[in-house]
Amino acid sequence: MEVIKTKIEGLLIIKPRVFADARGYFFESYNEGVFKANGITVNFVQDNQSLSSTGVLRGLHFQAPPFDQGKLVRVITGAVLDIAVDIRKNSPTYGEHIAIELTEENKTMFYIPPGFAHGFLTLRDNTIFSYKCTNLYNKESEGTVLWNDADLKINWNVTNPVLSEKDIAGTPFKDFVSPF
Repeated sequence: MEVIKTKIEGLLIIKPRVFADARGYFFESYNEGVFKANGITVNFVQDNQSLSSTGVLRGLHFQAPPFDQGKLVRVITGAVLDIAVDIRKNSPTYGEHIAIELTEENKTMFYIPPGFAHGFLTLRDNTIFSYKCTNLYNKESEGTVLWNDADLKINWNVTNPVLSEKDIAGTPFKDFVSPF
């Protein structure tokens, strides 16, 4: 398993070692020792999974303290463009983001610690997206930053995604007050 640091402190790209043969493939999707050696010393307490069609955009979501969540995300089948935006107000990279394509072929995982708004755009039909969370979901602490806010300069490469009411009503970044 290879753990790669990004330009934003705390965001990590994880590339598993895949063993493939005529039967299929095998890889470790989590190894506590490898994670701890790379600074991920969290306890995952909830797993989530979603199924989406092409063009579904979910995000940019976060949970405020004390219910803030770190996430380990990956694609089981299909593909997504995954985005994490730094919303830690004292961070030198506040408002910056990392975009990464996660696919069933590359099996890449993305670790997103608390203090980030997270979202993804589904690139293929029947995409199954999986995430391990470091805290339980709490509706009252949930927040949404507007997915297409011009100040964030995220290139989603989509003009008319399928959105929830919550995502349509996200907070513009200039009006956003970070709880982190």
